[in-house]
Amino acid sequence: MRMRINLKFLLVILIVLGTITTLTYWIRCGDVTSAPFDHLDRSNPKAGMKGNLYSLDSEDDNFSENDASPLVQEGVPLIRTRGGLKTLDDIDCLINEEYTVSCKQEDGEVFIPFTFLHEYFEVYGKVVQHNDEKHFEWQHSYSKVYHPRGKYDPHGVFMWFENYNVGVRDRVLCISGAEGVPVSTQWDPQGHLYPIQIAQFGLSHFSKNLTEKTPSIKLLDAGEIFPSAQWTMLTNGQTKSPLKRVLEKTTQKKVLEFKTDGSDTDSGLTITSKEDSNHMILTFDLMMKANVTLSVTILGGKRTIYKLHYVMTDSLLSAHENEIFFGIGTSKDWMKITRDLIVDLQKGLMLVKTSRKGTKPRSPRVRDITLRGWGYIDNITLCSSAHMAHFFAVANWFVRHQDEDGGWPIMVSRRLFPGMADLAPGWYSAMGQGQAISVLTRAFKVTGNITYLYTAMKAVKPFKVRSESHGVMTAFAGKYVWYEEYPTIPSSYVLNGFIYSLMGLYDLKMTCTHKDCKEVTKLYEDGMISLKKLLPLFDTGSGSLYDLRHYSLGVAPNLARWDYHTTHINQLLLLSTFESDPILKSVADRWIGYMKGKRAAHN
Repeated sequence: MRMRINLKFLLVILIVLGTITTLTYWIRCGDVTSAPFDHLDRSNPKAGMKGNLYSLDSEDDNFSENDASPLVQEGVPLIRTRGGLKTLDDIDCLINEEYTVSCKQEDGEVFIPFTFLHEYFEVYGKVVQHNDEKHFEWQHSYSKVYHPRGKYDPHGVFMWFENYNVGVRDRVLCISGAEGVPVSTQWDPQGHLYPIQIAQFGLSHFSKNLTEKTPSIKLLDAGEIFPSAQWTMLTNGQTKSPLKRVLEKTTQKKVLEFKTDGSDTDSGLTITSKEDSNHMILTFDLMMKANVTLSVTILGGKRTIYKLHYVMTDSLLSAHENEIFFGIGTSKDWMKITRDLIVDLQKGLMLVKTSRKGTKPRSPRVRDITLRGWGYIDNITLCSSAHMAHFFAVANWFVRHQDEDGGWPIMVSRRLFPGMADLAPGWYSAMGQGQAISVLTRAFKVTGNITYLYTAMKAVKPFKVRSESHGVMTAFAGKYVWYEEYPTIPSSYVLNGFIYSLMGLYDLKMTCTHKDCKEVTKLYEDGMISLKKLLPLFDTGSGSLYDLRHYSLGVAPNLARWDYHTTHINQLLLLSTFESDPILKSVADRWIGYMKGKRAAHN
């Protein structure tokens, strides 16, 4: 009985040693001249399994890691077995008769560096520690499947977007001060307004509003409410409060009028805040008259001071050291401004920092807010979130910027693949149109404002126009309708963008009962027929395809990386909650299996 226990224990230790060896010892996998064990710490017998191999006393059932001692003979790691000490010998692994990798062997077992396996097979792994125990986690993919919580609600949470934080994405230069929507650097480092990113920003905030707890709101001042904090202005060493509470003509409400000279030496009007780092969303209503700047002083870690300035200018963003400047436009109408101060701070610091280090201050909080120039302000608030304010900034942007053909043109050129004609600035995207519709139908449902619904209905027009005629519609093999994320010639048939466009059509179909919306139902149903018929073409037997360029151009297939593969799965799972055809769920389940290393059977 004791012998069996020891043999099992020995087997476990050998497996652990092999795993740790392959992960931690071999950093320079392809260099056969490197000495993988030269860097090990052999001086500390209790250093754990990070840098040592341990002796195993086969006669002691109470053996523990703390009792182990490293065994090294002339620089070569040893392992104790029932047959005595054995070495892990060097061996070259010849890969496909093309190159070699430094490996180890012991008793016919070959240990291959995991860093090599990661690159060669695109698998992922890491050592993790739970309590006092370490183990190695191996994953075939790095992305996450979001299983639907129930039937999709066309007026509720959009897909799984409550998990997204679009504003902090690397491809977001900043959130526009004038528009309140993200400025994208995708395909243009100078930044442009990209409808897909704008829609996703709005949909994520709408979804977060439904899934997160009610925000904490702290009102600093409003025209009709006496402020809990006092405004001050330092002039010649004396303090005074020159704000006026006046009845503003256009709103017929009492608001705060501020009036200083707005010069560089203007100390301005300041209100202090004692709110904590949980209240970093600033909202206010503003009407500017002349030279307006609203400045926010933020205290970061080690009491570092940062300043965010929101300035009456059409400039987008600039920064100097710890001072960041956002243009909020030059309109003299009332504006609702909502700023995520943490995101603004991070985006500004990224302009002046040479690395990400230092772009995320620890526990920032608002110290004070200062007004300069001449204008009117109301409802100055700090809160923990303001998701619906962000959402309506997006919905209103789509209303203001829709063109006469119902689209939101993308004003950068796009080359998808050699052999396909470049998309000149001004192209439409079915994905962008669809996600904009999903924003607008939700805005209509919340407010009842018919303008949002009319704008969504007009956005259907490009779905009826072929790609070569400045629309987004094509047909696979001349038969199956497809709505193009990138309306290339020849067609590219991008899968995830097509499904997102169908979701927008479905949202509008379920929102609009007017007879003018019947064509939306047909566009959606035609698209669903195509999806179900063509879905098998995207199955590789071990993953999925991003598009069908290999069909259009006769080139190699474009495999979807794991995050896009997972997007396909998430989309199909969601569609299966309201579409009864079993192919959607069966394909999704098979593709989930691919993420765990399963493969289609061969002949």
